[in-house]
Amino acid sequence: MSKIGLRNRVGRLNRKKIIIGILALAVIAAGVFGGMRLFGGSENVEFRVLAESEIPQQIATQVIPEYRQLERALASVVDGKVYVIATRGEKPTPGYELEISDMTMEKDGDVSTLVVFVKFRDPQPGMSLTQALTYPLVVAETELTSLPEQIQLRVQYVD
Repeated sequence: MSKIGLRNRVGRLNRKKIIIGILALAVIAAGVFGGMRLFGGSENVEFRVLAESEIPQQIATQVIPEYRQLERALASVVDGKVYVIATRGEKPTPGYELEISDMTMEKDGDVSTLVVFVKFRDPQPGMSLTQALTYPLVVAETELTSLPEQIQLRVQYVD
């Protein structure tokens, strides 16, 4: 057999090994992630952030006044829908913002935890702002049909 024929045959064998290796890794990865879903892990929760005019009256008049001074995430059921409220607490000036970036439901045995990922933005240093107490918050309607056992707020500060 010539050197060129031997190289082509070796090249095809190496490509086959690489393809088989990639397929094996894909199967292993699918098994690991599928196992996480089956035996715990987390799944995304669909949500829609509400405009102030869309916030249910019960949340606007009962829940928000009670919790607006705290930095936290909480949930409330109104008319069979689960709403998540994320608050930053009392702030001395305008310019403090928050945004819900993601929500996941984590299962650990029989305990379900709703994890609310929120991005916080503070006013830029040196900005001239009016001194007035503010209570930044966001209300989101979720796809959930019942309240989780626990709610966890995970904050990321961004510029």
